[in-house]
Amino acid sequence: MAASEAGRRSWCLRMEMPSATFFTVLISFLVSGPRMLLLLEQPTLPPSGLALRSDYLHGWQVYRLVTYIFVYENPVSLLCGAVIIWRFAGNFERTVGTVRHCFFTVLFAFISAMIYLSFETMSSLLRLGELEPARGFTPVAFAMLGVSVVHSRLRRALVFGVVVPSILVPWLLVCASWLIPQTSFLINVCGLAVGLAYSLTYCCPVDISERKALKLDKEFPFYLMRKITTFKYISSSSAERRAAQNRK
Repeated sequence: MAASEAGRRSWCLRMEMPSATFFTVLISFLVSGPRMLLLLEQPTLPPSGLALRSDYLHGWQVYRLVTYIFVYENPVSLLCGAVIIWRFAGNFERTVGTVRHCFFTVLFAFISAMIYLSFETMSSLLRLGELEPARGFTPVAFAMLGVSVVHSRLRRALVFGVVVPSILVPWLLVCASWLIPQTSFLINVCGLAVGLAYSLTYCCPVDISERKALKLDKEFPFYLMRKITTFKYISSSSAERRAAQNRK
């Protein structure tokens, strides 16, 4: 019985998912799932009202600078996006807390989108061809991975049986992301560059202090997220996060 109880606790620990990570996956499925079903019946549907391209921003549709991270138009890309969110965004949320994770999601999505639009405008002016519209959470995930790699104590990593410098791992994964259907390689590169630049330049003013984050823990919608015990709400207190990590 003791062994069974220990196994149950171990299973629960492995399946534990941070709150914001879960809701990011959920929103992605709710936004993209119905559209994918419609695409099966009508393959010539107009572009999603939440995707990102410069010609989509007419009429001050600035919400697209963030909402594109929830848009997928291919089941394979949606499943890959869910795995990427769970793996990279989940680890990042455990490191910085749920409030700061949400803040960085919006920040990295916005900056990556602005850089992508600059390159798209340049490509249009130089007539270099049409770029793939920006869709999916991958640029934000790569930005978070870039931050994590810079602050990691590991200097070497094992990739496909080969030991490489850890700073190269995100770039290798970005190259692998080219294989994901209907994914913009350019905005993935922009996302990773944003994360690395943020960490290497120590952009402390563009952040939320722990004191302010602790106050937001008690505000809507975060206090509601804390009440959902099925998923793990990560406190903004660095001391609490270290204590939880030590218990694990």
